[in-house]
Amino acid sequence: MINLSLSRQAAFQPANTAELADGLLKESGLRIDVDRRRGRGAGLNPAGRFEAQERETLDDGWQTLESLEPFRTEVQVEKPRSIITRNDSPDVPFDRSINPYRGCEHGCVYCFARPSHDYMGLSAGLDFEAKLFAKPDAARLLERELSKPGYKPKTIAIGTNTDPYQPIEKEWRIMRQILEVLAAANHPVSIVTKSALVIRDVDILGKMAENGLAKVALSVTTLDRKLARLMEPRASTPSRRLEAIRALTEAGVPTAVMAAPMIPALNDHELERILDAAAAAGAKEANYILLRLPFEVSPLFRDWLLRNYPDRYRHVMNLVRSMRGGKDYDAEFGKRMKGAGPYAWQLHRRFELAAKKLNLKRRGMQLNTDLFVPPSGHGVQLSLL
Repeated sequence: MINLSLSRQAAFQPANTAELADGLLKESGLRIDVDRRRGRGAGLNPAGRFEAQERETLDDGWQTLESLEPFRTEVQVEKPRSIITRNDSPDVPFDRSINPYRGCEHGCVYCFARPSHDYMGLSAGLDFEAKLFAKPDAARLLERELSKPGYKPKTIAIGTNTDPYQPIEKEWRIMRQILEVLAAANHPVSIVTKSALVIRDVDILGKMAENGLAKVALSVTTLDRKLARLMEPRASTPSRRLEAIRALTEAGVPTAVMAAPMIPALNDHELERILDAAAAAGAKEANYILLRLPFEVSPLFRDWLLRNYPDRYRHVMNLVRSMRGGKDYDAEFGKRMKGAGPYAWQLHRRFELAAKKLNLKRRGMQLNTDLFVPPSGHGVQLSLL
């Protein structure tokens, strides 16, 4: 059996060779058996960075591994005190957002939101995809926060962390309830998703769009259905996302395409094709984001790359590090979304030329804040005076 400290080094530090890292992960027990994670993106489930203990799967000789249950989706109720999250990041065009869910069943292996599960005492790996948290009080909390004296409306972004239209939304319908509150208050909203389920709410979004109160961006990572299935196992297929752009456009909802993330030597060659397909479907705006590999996400992505594209492991990671100052990730503002260096510049220039050719705007349209009317429904806390 390989020493655990060596296996952890292989998981969290750049390996000398793909073959060495692959072998260590298999033998150490860090990689979860395929039968237990079928239909999931991550292959690992390491303990969070704040946990006092590390865990590994170990065969004790009694065939106990065969009795382990597969990772099934579990949903717990989360009861936050507030629902609008504020931020002052210079890298994003909004200062407030809402996350109806914590964790995401789509299972995108590259998801930069995975580390948020560490704060719940869970793993950024398979736990992030299978152990989800829903916020059923979101609409009531939103009504209360929008009705506070002195509240000044600005566009609320939804889907900037975990996807509001992930599969469990079909049952919980929290996103639709949020939209109903925003529509009643004439409050602007910007949505990012990679799910065709957004079409379900076209009745609300269409009416909001008539007053300049809504816009939607569909994230299209690749047009290759096989790659999408491997990388985003429970998200809508690329063709269905393009159909969603078309349906929203026909309903009068301004749409955009997010070519994100762009992964060098894996899907970045599709950048122009993605923009072209989205423009043909009706998208009027576009943007892209370079692959982001925070501390917890890096080993998950590298393990996925070893499992599915071992021949490209060295090339992909060398290009990633060439754009991140020799590291897997650079979290510095201004660099984390686009990277730096010749390859990053080339990718940015390609995007600019393609967007200009297709008349896709880079800067998002400004939504209307003049029509806002504070809620007065049952979820609003009444004044004492």
